[in-house]
Amino acid sequence: MTPLNFAVIGCGMLARHMHLPNLNALDETSLHTCCDINEENLEACREFQPKKLTKDFLEAIADPEVDALIVATTESFRLPIIEAAARAGKPVYTEKPLADTLENALAIQRVVDEYHLPFCVGHNRRGSPAMQEARQIFTSHMRDPKPCPWRFERPGWDTMDIGTNAGAPLVSIRINDDWKSWKFVHLQTELNRKVGLLLSEGTHFVDIANWFLDAEPVRVLCSGQGVLNHVIIIHYANGGMANITMASTGTFGYPKELLEAIGNGGLVACDHMLEVRAAGITDAPALTKYPVLNDKHPNVGMEGGLSGWLEKKRAACDDAVASGDPMQIFTAEPDKGHRRMLAEFVREIRGEREPICPVADAVLATRVCLAAAKSYLEDRPVNLSEIAANS
Repeated sequence: MTPLNFAVIGCGMLARHMHLPNLNALDETSLHTCCDINEENLEACREFQPKKLTKDFLEAIADPEVDALIVATTESFRLPIIEAAARAGKPVYTEKPLADTLENALAIQRVVDEYHLPFCVGHNRRGSPAMQEARQIFTSHMRDPKPCPWRFERPGWDTMDIGTNAGAPLVSIRINDDWKSWKFVHLQTELNRKVGLLLSEGTHFVDIANWFLDAEPVRVLCSGQGVLNHVIIIHYANGGMANITMASTGTFGYPKELLEAIGNGGLVACDHMLEVRAAGITDAPALTKYPVLNDKHPNVGMEGGLSGWLEKKRAACDDAVASGDPMQIFTAEPDKGHRRMLAEFVREIRGEREPICPVADAVLATRVCLAAAKSYLEDRPVNLSEIAANS
């Protein structure tokens, strides 16, 4: 099929490192327009050879050659762009978080629903091969658990009343981040200055938890330390729980993300999207390794997986020290799903699949994160029903 022409609105680091090269790499897409109010950002886009550069997002949307948009502005300025795109009938892929407030998130949802707009929110872990495999194994196990032949069971449990949720799921997500990598815009809003990245980054991991557990979140408890470290506990209507530890006092020398999904006597772990491990789940592979992207050290850590990545990362850190360039630490990155997410969005536009990340799911993740922020600031559990527009 003829590739779809995309305009990218908001051409900062994320767009230039992910969206622009991905648009040029996919057969289904073509980079047409780069739009940004910052002249330096626009100049930096020239290496990707867009057909057009502009500072006016309305001009980009109105261009008859533009078929669809990627919106990578800050979350405080997305609603006007999405409204204009909907009126023009242009599908939208927007970065997360969906919006800076629940009011704006709900307004975006109304626009998307009213115009039946093909729409995708960039919770890109849904496009990661490792995350997709881990979720498939876990959800299949939770729906139809097979007895584990070696499970150790003491006698008497068959007569013990431990409630109706004996096999209830729990998802644990640990994030290791380094706050010195943050940009000024990460703390530009009044809320972010109080709670750090609970909204802007927290939506990623709340969305993963919601996606794995596939249940309604009902109550949130959050404890933290300043703007750097937070722990979120989410209770779900089906008895499931999620525990999300967001630590921003860590290091890029170690994997950023570890997810463990536990339930019905089984466990699935997804380690930095490099490995998926399973135990206690009949027929699930014990270990699956996944290839990395942009490997500058292909002859190091050739065994792959977590141990191979650690060797590659050490080599990259040595390069950074020798060159005096900290950007050299970025090598052999896991496939976080950005390119696959974009390809699936094109399939959605063409009517070949349901939305990979519907707007309603993104609104829900936003509500949970706002409940976490309220819980942290007020030092109490918060029911999700308390988080409503204008509250």
